Amino acid sequence: MNIKHSELILNPDGSIYHLNLRPEHIATDIIFVGDQNRVDKVTQHFDSIEFTTQKREFKTSTGTYKGKRITVISTGIGPDNIDIVLNELDALVNINLNTRQVKKTHTSLNITRIGTSGSLQTDIPVDSFLLSSHALDLNGMLLSYKTEEITHPVIEQAFIAHTNWCSKKPYPLIVSNGKYLEDKLMSDNVFKGITATAGGFYGPQGRVLRLALQDAELNKKIDSFNHNGNRITNLEMETSAIYGLSTLLGHNAASMNAIIANRANGTFSENPGKVVAELIKYTLDKLVR
Repeated sequence: MNIKHSELILNPDGSIYHLNLRPEHIATDIIFVGDQNRVDKVTQHFDSIEFTTQKREFKTSTGTYKGKRITVISTGIGPDNIDIVLNELDALVNINLNTRQVKKTHTSLNITRIGTSGSLQTDIPVDSFLLSSHALDLNGMLLSYKTEEITHPVIEQAFIAHTNWCSKKPYPLIVSNGKYLEDKLMSDNVFKGITATAGGFYGPQGRVLRLALQDAELNKKIDSFNHNGNRITNLEMETSAIYGLSTLLGHNAASMNAIIANRANGTFSENPGKVVAELIKYTLDKLVR
């Protein structure tokens, strides 16, 4: 059955609607960054760049680093943007855009997020690196899909009980990373833990300016959660969407976080650009080994 034009939208040049990409434009190894200006900070290390395009906040460059073809894409902020990026990337490799039919042979992408995050634990300091072993989805985007086979209900129920989770909020889901990428990216210099993914930066992450929070103690409850050694180590806005959609679509995903703030002790990196630059180089070298 052909996928309808209203569901799979293409531009006049045959590229996918939001990303403005055709299948030949991307590698199977892909790096996600949030900020479009960070794309060039990654590709400045490349030996060569073969293709670059941008539409809205989605900037893409594909090139070669130490012999490996890699694509770098800026996703913008939030799980809603990840929904666009991951579905369209999957369409590029697993749907024939001419016939609008799913390909018989599945192509798996390796997707590594390089982002910034705030630590929730006193022992994970600013200027450190953290790999997300799991993601805790607090924003509800994944609930639009069938997720029963990819989540961890025992941990989810423990989290709900520990936090006295409000039933009016989206049900929290736990999703694992892609073990293949974790094995490539881990080292003794990298912390590991559960990354919580919120749907906003202020209230959803417990920040107060002029608006009261539904649960003013929620961050403390999140910080103190521990299930068989699994702690929630940091908070950001993309990882659960990346992990959930990648797993559902048959791709590998890992999230590398530059810790630029520590919410537990109120500190912020004196040079956040430096730690991000170091994480970029670290991740590139790990991906090509």
